[in-house]
Amino acid sequence: MKIDVSRTACVGAGQCVLVAEELFDQDDEGLVILLDDSPAAADQAAAHKAAALCPARAIRVDG
Repeated sequence: MKIDVSRTACVGAGQCVLVAEELFDQDDEGLVILLDDSPAAADQAAAHKAAALCPARAIRVDG
């Protein structure tokens, strides 16, 4: 699995951090910070959920 984020598309809703704090954080402006672009199997469901919940579709998960 590979995760990619678009900080330019991010609107700072923070849903990704709420469901996958081990994979995502937010900077001082509220924009997404990707902490792990190749998560372990245990975190993959959370990555998919974060991508699905992102209102700006700023998170892409391959795999």
